[in-house]
Amino acid sequence: MLIGDVLARFDAPSYAEEAVLRIGDLNLLARMRAQAEAEGESLGTFARTAARRFAAEASDEDWVTLLGALARASDPGATWLRFAFEHAARD
Repeated sequence: MLIGDVLARFDAPSYAEEAVLRIGDLNLLARMRAQAEAEGESLGTFARTAARRFAAEASDEDWVTLLGALARASDPGATWLRFAFEHAARD
């Protein structure tokens, strides 16, 4: 999963949901849906914004943790998205 390809496809209504489902966290999907709805956004727009926000605003500690997870990941793209989505869901 290439991050650029994933972000470009978030305009499709079901693609963002499928991307989160591939990560395997239904709780995260529910939290993201709730936040997207509260902000008046589609899930895809919220997901794309979450990924961009993580890249721009994540702390040094978040990046170090992510790099460690990426080193062990079989799917680095999914790992990066999970970190970005969890970061957005906790804010």
